Amino acid sequence: MPYAVIPPYILRKIIDNGSGPQKDYARRTLTHVQHLMAETWQKPSVPHTATAGHVEREIYDAQNSNNLPGTLVRKEGQPGNNDVAAEEAWNYLGVTYDFFWRTYKRNSLDNQGLALLGTVHYEKDYQNAFWNGQQMVFGDGDGEIFNRFTIAIDVVAHELAHGVTETEAGLIYFEQAGALNESLSDVFGSLVKQFHLQQTADQADWLIGEGLLAEGINGRGLRSMSEPGTAYDDPMLGKDPQPNHMRDYIQTRDDNGGVHLNSGIPNRAFYLAATALGGYAWELAGYAWYDTVCDKSLPQNADFKTFAQLTIQHGQKRFNKSVADAIEKAWRDVGVLS
Repeated sequence: MPYAVIPPYILRKIIDNGSGPQKDYARRTLTHVQHLMAETWQKPSVPHTATAGHVEREIYDAQNSNNLPGTLVRKEGQPGNNDVAAEEAWNYLGVTYDFFWRTYKRNSLDNQGLALLGTVHYEKDYQNAFWNGQQMVFGDGDGEIFNRFTIAIDVVAHELAHGVTETEAGLIYFEQAGALNESLSDVFGSLVKQFHLQQTADQADWLIGEGLLAEGINGRGLRSMSEPGTAYDDPMLGKDPQPNHMRDYIQTRDDNGGVHLNSGIPNRAFYLAATALGGYAWELAGYAWYDTVCDKSLPQNADFKTFAQLTIQHGQKRFNKSVADAIEKAWRDVGVLS
């Protein structure tokens, strides 16, 4: 199914607290997000590359319309057009492809060389970015609450990673399975950023969407994986509502059963495992999580506990007992395992 990076609860806060134009932009975006979430995911029908290890990208410009994909502005072998959003989308699609290829020998999102398509300048002041099952789509933000959505590499990678999860696990987008789906995109989004910056786990900021909040908004990003619930606290957006422990798990009908809220719990588990293991987070903890996503025994309605147990098993299988023990302790520390 399609996925958007700004959760409905943030857009509702803007509708409650924003100026007239801000309310209007947020209302339009929320309506579109709800429409997207109701759509059925379809296997991408875009082209594939024959050569593993070589990304195929296409960048389009919607020219502030909602027509997709828009006007083609760049594909492999062509120069850029000095449009900052198009350049960022181009570069970050490439980094995401390189990350999955170089770390896990994965040939694009579907492991079969899927071409990566991105559309920039979607609608006017559109307050979101989304993966629609076929391509990435980026709004420009309004400059008052959100900056352009190509600004954050982890946001780009987060959305693309939904394609990996869809291909491998098909986790249903509801309650704990949906929160795992969102968490996996945060995990891989953060890992792509760390890979790009060549940061070890203790050097990383563990933020999702750093730079996305406009100047004047009191926040560091959309989410914090190290300290869920602390990413922002602002009169416009409210306070980051993510829990960081199972004792604070949120039961709600909103947001598909809290998929963007409760993802904070497995996010913190990954952070704890990665920092306990040290080094580059994609090498040990990241591989255990990746192996789990690709494990065909992972049910589509997996809960946190089922997923946690598989990450421990894969940590042991691929590495050793000390890796498995660090992963198990992380899940215990957030209350998923007792």
